[in-house]
Amino acid sequence: MADLNELKYTYSLRLGDDAWILSHRLSEWCSNGPFLEEDLALTNLALDLIGRAQGFYKYAAELEGKGKTEDDLAYRRNERQYFNHLLVEMPNGNFADTIARQLYVSVFEYYFFNELKNSSDETFAALAAKTLKEVKYHMAHAVDWTIRLGDGTEESHWKMQRALDSLWMYTGELFEMDEVDNELLQQCIAVDVIALKAKWQEHIERVLKQATLKQAEDAYMQTGSRKGIHTEHLGHMLGDMQYLQRAYPDAKW
Repeated sequence: MADLNELKYTYSLRLGDDAWILSHRLSEWCSNGPFLEEDLALTNLALDLIGRAQGFYKYAAELEGKGKTEDDLAYRRNERQYFNHLLVEMPNGNFADTIARQLYVSVFEYYFFNELKNSSDETFAALAAKTLKEVKYHMAHAVDWTIRLGDGTEESHWKMQRALDSLWMYTGELFEMDEVDNELLQQCIAVDVIALKAKWQEHIERVLKQATLKQAEDAYMQTGSRKGIHTEHLGHMLGDMQYLQRAYPDAKW
């Protein structure tokens, strides 16, 4: 069995990566939203995710015990050292693409953090309880827009359906378990994500029915992020995110 702190470090890092990468994607909508209120809404979602990432990165740095900060973990790793789900690194595309991605992610996170708040690890439990309050809003926002677009015009319906179909292949990863998850699960620290799949799928189906949309057909599911294998999109994103830290590593704000 691996050292418990090492396992918790990896787990915390993964959760931080998911939040950090998605926050950057949503922040790309700043000043580009379809109208002012939605521009602000997406930016606020991004800020929530930045705060979440900071919390999990800070805990990961403490567990590693090498004197690193949350900024070190956010900005000073290469592409193969990130372990976020592939889904959160997908480009924004059009507004429907962003909403479809957010629907899949936020419904999953609602069930995930609802379980993690019961973790035997007090820090994970506290971070999960705080995150759950924000995720409820994120999910309501995504559900509302899915219904509005799906049950809207012919064009919005078509774009929303296409977005849901194209991103479906990245949802299988949400429910994968590896040795880190399994060992922490035995300690009542981690979440059994396999057990969440039926709830998640039922919730998604319920929303899509309201939106007059159809669930995508099951096909090959993309995987690899837990081994640091990503799509080409992550490397381009990190180039933007890490430029200042790499160009001026000792800069102070």
